[in-house]
Amino acid sequence: MHVRRTRRRLLARLVAGALLLVAVGGLSAGPASAHEDPETPHVIPDDPTSPHVTGEVRPRLIVVVEVNGLIDPIMSSYIRRQITIAEGRHAIGVVLHMDSAGTTLDDEALVNLLDNVRLAHVPVGVWVGPSGAQALGGAAHLVTTADFAAIAPGGRIGDFTAVQGLVHAHGSQFASEQVHRHDDDGLHSGPSVRYFSPDVATGAGLTHSTAPTIGEFIFALADAGHLPPITQEVTGDDGVVRRAPAPDVVVSFVSLPLIDGLFHTAASPAITYLLVLAALSLLLLDFYTGGIGVAAAVGAVCGLLAAFGLGTLDIRPWALVLVIVAFVAFAIDIQAGVPRFWTGVGGVLLLVGSLGLFGQHSMSWIPLLVGLVGVGVFVLSAMPALVRTRYGTATVGREWMIGADGTAVTDIDPDGTVEVHGARWRARVNRLTPLEAGEPLRVSGLSGVVLEVEPLEGAAVDYRQLRKKRGDSTVSETE
Repeated sequence: MHVRRTRRRLLARLVAGALLLVAVGGLSAGPASAHEDPETPHVIPDDPTSPHVTGEVRPRLIVVVEVNGLIDPIMSSYIRRQITIAEGRHAIGVVLHMDSAGTTLDDEALVNLLDNVRLAHVPVGVWVGPSGAQALGGAAHLVTTADFAAIAPGGRIGDFTAVQGLVHAHGSQFASEQVHRHDDDGLHSGPSVRYFSPDVATGAGLTHSTAPTIGEFIFALADAGHLPPITQEVTGDDGVVRRAPAPDVVVSFVSLPLIDGLFHTAASPAITYLLVLAALSLLLLDFYTGGIGVAAAVGAVCGLLAAFGLGTLDIRPWALVLVIVAFVAFAIDIQAGVPRFWTGVGGVLLLVGSLGLFGQHSMSWIPLLVGLVGVGVFVLSAMPALVRTRYGTATVGREWMIGADGTAVTDIDPDGTVEVHGARWRARVNRLTPLEAGEPLRVSGLSGVVLEVEPLEGAAVDYRQLRKKRGDSTVSETE
């Protein structure tokens, strides 16, 4: 059973005294037997971090590591670290709870991970579950490398050929023998069959059994002799005898920490693709808002996560360039306020770039459709409406604004955004008299859809006004 954390803290204070008692007892009892019954629970008194005291049954720990998504460098490092921690905690077994479509690791990193699992000092099992889970490519080789493996009904394993050259190149066996035996048995109809159901995989020797739940898998791991006996028979209220974990068995479930999990999630094809589109869309939006704001900040965060995903996944650079150029084309027509030729060019470039962005790791049609539709609505509806609302007011009849007072929304040096009579406008100021955000100002002229503004006090005289004044004075003297 689990030992409560509060109890652990209290009992930890008695460890020092317990060590002294054990030492005295050892001197009086003589040397211990060289052979110890593995079924007999025991205590390791020389472990100062042990969550128990002498005389109490030591919990037998089984660590379950969640392995979801593509196995990238973050997940690979986490798996190796958890195996090392489990060995240090004297765990009796490690279970990799897997649902992975493959890996993004290079050849050397993948072989190192497989070797870490194969040569671990603690039994390592892999359960591909729950129903519908999969283990493909490098993840499939990881399954066949473990001491014991099983798949839940409805799951699948396969696509060994994606890394088969890697396995042979490093002189490793892993899944090679099982795949060849699978061919010889006639269970594999040809190279077009890349995935195997649980029953076929078990018959071919790729896995050892099927297990619908993680609990059944742990029991099967013990039944296969990789774990000491960990079950007991319990009679339920209905009189049915069932198997249950022994009182001293502790199953600990661990998963990636928050930050590592965030970057691991960003390194999936669907999330990376949507982050790229979100970053480019928000930066385009901020380009037309007249200053750095929330859109730019969120776009920068999306760009950072997208950059990590693009650096981890197998992408085609030319496709990424097409996606970026597509947004440049969109910006041309957004400036005009009406979707025209360049909007069509951008749409074609975006579609081609999206379809060819990822090489080895494919992306389902759902994120592709969401991304394309979202960008289409943003470019064809949202951005033109924003531009028309903010900057597209007709210039005719706005002479009344000359002389009106307003406030600088952003720093204007020489361009920025101002607010006049409750509406925001693009504005330009004389370079000699820049304005800071929040400073009062006066509209001195119009230049298309841009207001020419000046401070209420201390405004520098524009050279055009200076020439006009000099001309007026010359005329007066002549007269």
